[in-house]
Amino acid sequence: MTLQTLAATIATRKDADPDSSWTARLLAQGPEKCAEKFGEEAIEAIIEAIKGDRTRLTSEAADVLYHLLVMCAARDVSLQDIEAELARRDGQSGLAEKAGRS
Repeated sequence: MTLQTLAATIATRKDADPDSSWTARLLAQGPEKCAEKFGEEAIEAIIEAIKGDRTRLTSEAADVLYHLLVMCAARDVSLQDIEAELARRDGQSGLAEKAGRS
């Protein structure tokens, strides 16, 4: 599954019955709950990165990507929006990009 496929699936679940889909259930709980769940998954990924368990880190990283896209969808930020921002930054030094933030 690609990130584009995952984002498209999340978008279709936005209006689905919360009893039929975990994604729909999560989105129905609102952006705050989606953000909370993303944070939990990010912490789990950090723990696995520190432990050095490659398999568990891979699994948790997949969870982080999924929950990031759900959180963004809850605020109507699409994968295309994120990709456009990454494209805008392409070729720019990370140090220069950070210095340019307000």
